[in-house]
Amino acid sequence: MTTLLTSSPGVQRHRGALPPSRQARRRNLAGALYAAPMAVVVIVLFVVPLGLMIWMSVNHWPLLGASEPNGLDNYRALRDPLFGRALVFTLKYTVLTTVVLGLVSWGLALLVQDPRPGMRLLRTVYFLPVSVGLASASLLFYAFFNDTGSPLNVVARWLHVGDIAWLGTGDNALYSTIAMTTWRFAGYYMIILMIGLQSINPLIYEAARSDGAGSLQIMRQITLPLLRPTIALMLVLLVTNSLLTFDQFFILTGGRYGTATVVIDTYREAFTSQDLGRASAISVALLAVLIVINGIQLRLLRRGDRR
Repeated sequence: MTTLLTSSPGVQRHRGALPPSRQARRRNLAGALYAAPMAVVVIVLFVVPLGLMIWMSVNHWPLLGASEPNGLDNYRALRDPLFGRALVFTLKYTVLTTVVLGLVSWGLALLVQDPRPGMRLLRTVYFLPVSVGLASASLLFYAFFNDTGSPLNVVARWLHVGDIAWLGTGDNALYSTIAMTTWRFAGYYMIILMIGLQSINPLIYEAARSDGAGSLQIMRQITLPLLRPTIALMLVLLVTNSLLTFDQFFILTGGRYGTATVVIDTYREAFTSQDLGRASAISVALLAVLIVINGIQLRLLRRGDRR
């Protein structure tokens, strides 16, 4: 009889212990309470403004005055040639910036990841421009590119090239802005890539070299595949920041010479034309473009992982 009592589950279970189902419910409740503050922040700062923006996009919503529904008229207005040119220019800038900035950041990451003397100093030097605000960096380069007293033109005259209108034409303004953006952000993406490179186990490289693999083979068959998640993060950030660019072109060119981006067009619709409904429709369209482009990027990268 004593053996039966001591071996029964009810006696062995601790008196203060809860049933497994109640323990699971308590863990779920605790997790929900921990996540609740951030969920409130996301709802208040993202979900509610997103819903309001979508609602405004289907209304005639002047900056001052009463709003009234107008269906899809704001979206039909996106066929305006001005918006089309802004979208094409933004996509062009995004492609060029992604390629140039990605390659420069990759080169810097490969340069500073080697633990040689002086590499820490180089990392700091390359990362310093990130500490400069984007508006401040744009004003700094405006002084470099300005036709009046441009130090770059002083060098150009010394080289017998003559004065260059760095911001005087659409192409010059585009390439000058890409140069400024590369200077400002290269250190940031360098750090992202460098962290990804340092996360790869060195033993993998040693095994590959012992098998006779060359540098290009190691790069193509080991480094790039293992770095794919990091590259995906960098591309998403690069494309998103490029599509949403505003400060650089607003300060350097004011959107002249065909350098108006989609965000500059949104700003003009909202605060110059005072049409918040049309500006909201442009924002919704830009959000859709962002989702599609980033979705394609991630899908292609995941397909490469499966291969």
